[in-house]
Amino acid sequence: MSTSDTQLRRTLTTPKIVFLVIAAAAPLAAMVGTVPLAFAIGDGAGVPAMFVFAGLTLLFFSVGYAAMSRRIVNAGGFYTYLAGGLGKPVAVGGGVIAVISYNAATIGLVGAFGYFAQLVGEAYGLKLPWQVWAGVAVVAVAVLGYRQIDLSAKVLSILMVAEIGVLAVLDVAVFAHKGAATLPATSFHPHTVFSGGLGVAMMFAFISFIGFESAALYGEETRNPRRSVPMATYVSVIVISVFYALTSWVAVGAVGADKVTQVAGEQLGMLFFGLSDTYVGSAATTVLQILLCTSLFAATLALHNAANRYTFALGRERVLPRALGVVHRKHQSPHRASLVQTVLTVILVGVFALAGLDPYTNLATAMLGLGTLGIIVLQAGAALSVVFFFRNRPERHWWRTIVAPVLGVIGLVTATVLVVRNFDVLTGTHAVVVTALPWLLLAAAVVGVIYTLWMRSARPDRYAGLAAVQIREDDDTPAEAAPAAEAAPAAAEPEPAATPEPALEPAHSAD
Repeated sequence: MSTSDTQLRRTLTTPKIVFLVIAAAAPLAAMVGTVPLAFAIGDGAGVPAMFVFAGLTLLFFSVGYAAMSRRIVNAGGFYTYLAGGLGKPVAVGGGVIAVISYNAATIGLVGAFGYFAQLVGEAYGLKLPWQVWAGVAVVAVAVLGYRQIDLSAKVLSILMVAEIGVLAVLDVAVFAHKGAATLPATSFHPHTVFSGGLGVAMMFAFISFIGFESAALYGEETRNPRRSVPMATYVSVIVISVFYALTSWVAVGAVGADKVTQVAGEQLGMLFFGLSDTYVGSAATTVLQILLCTSLFAATLALHNAANRYTFALGRERVLPRALGVVHRKHQSPHRASLVQTVLTVILVGVFALAGLDPYTNLATAMLGLGTLGIIVLQAGAALSVVFFFRNRPERHWWRTIVAPVLGVIGLVTATVLVVRNFDVLTGTHAVVVTALPWLLLAAAVVGVIYTLWMRSARPDRYAGLAAVQIREDDDTPAEAAPAAEAAPAAAEPEPAATPEPALEPAHSAD
C-alpha cells in the first residue's frame, strides 16, 4: 500500500478546526436540552459557576494536550497520545473505547435530530415521522463525511455562526430589559453553588463540552499542526466556556434566581423558547427552533468526522481491518471508514425504529450517555499520559506538563465518577440494559489490551508499527530518519511555512 493511499489532504486552517470542534459540542443544543435539566435537578442558580469550573478544568487539560499536540501529529488523537505516555497496550484499549464512544455519540445525535426535527416540523405543518428526518441527516452526513474535510468545515462554519448568533441576540435582549439584574451575583455565591444537586450539575456541565478535544484528530490535515491544533484547542475551550457560562447566567437572571429551579423543572426543553418569546419575539423563537435542529446536525457531522478518523487510524495500523485505513484518491478523505460509520448508524437507528423505541428517551439518551462517558475517560487518560510523556524530556515544564495536566486529571476523574454514579439520571432510565452500558467500555478496553499483548508476542512486526507516530523535536535536535513504512503521513509532505520545520524523530512509545 503506497503512502498516498494513507495520506490525508492538508486543507484545514485554524478557524476551520475551531468550527469543527465547537460544532461537536453543539452549543445551542446544550443550552436548550441540557441547561434546563441542570437547573431543575442540579444546583439551580449555581449552574453558571459549574460551567466556569468545567471550563477551567478543561483549560488545565488543554495546556498539557496542546503541549503534546505540538510534538505528536497523527489522526489517531487519544490513541496516539496514550501510546506516547502510557504505552501501546493502553493506547489500543483507549483506541477501541474511542471508536465505540464517538460512534455511539454520533448515533445518539441522529436520534435527537430526528426527534426535534419532527417536533419543529409538525409545529409548522410539516408532518413527517422522525425516521424520515433521521434518514435525511444520515444521508447528508454520509455525503459530507465521504468528501474532503474542508467541505464539512465550511458547512459547519455557517451553522455555528447562526446558532451562537441567535443566543447572543437573546442575551442582549434580556440585558436590555433587565439591566444589571440579568447577571445576579448569587449564581457564584458559595451557598448557591454548593446547594442541591451539585454533582449532577457538574456532570451536565462537563458533558456539554464533549467534542472540544477533537482538534488533535485533524493534525495530519492542517497546514501547520504545531500552531493550529493548540490554538484551536484553546480557542474552542474559551469560546465554549464563556458562551455556556454567560448564557446560562442570563437565563438565571431572566427567570429569577429564586424561581429558576421550579420554572426549569416545569418547562425543561421549552425554557429557552419561552425566554425567546418573552424577550425577543415569536419570529426569533422560530429561528431558534430551526437552529436547534441545525445545531444537532452540525454536532452529528462533526462527531462523524471524529469517529471515522479514529477508525481510519486504527485501520491504518491494522488494529482494525487494514482496508479502513485507506483514503480516497480524489478527496483524500477516510472514505471507507466514513462509509462503515454510516452503515453502522443506519443499522442501529433502524433497530431502534423497528423496535418502536423512542428516538430521544431510548436511542439518544442511551447512546449519548455511553459516548459521553467514554470520551471523558479518554480525556482523563490523555491528561495523565502528558505527565508521563514529558517526565524524562528536556522540555518538561512545571506548569504545562505537570501541574496543569494533573489538575485536569483530578477534574476529569471527578467527572467520570459523577457520570457513572448518575448514569441513570444522564440517560433518563433505570433499565438494566442501559445502566450496564459503562461495563461495555471496560470490556472493550480489556479486549484491546489483551489483543495488543498477544500481538506483541505473536505479531511483533505489527506490534512495532502500533502508534508509530513521529515526534517533532526542537530545532537543535539532530534529525533521525523515520521508518518509511510506519511514518505518519504528515511527514510525507513538507510544511508550507516560510521557516524550516524542525527535524522529525520516530516516537519511542512506552511498552
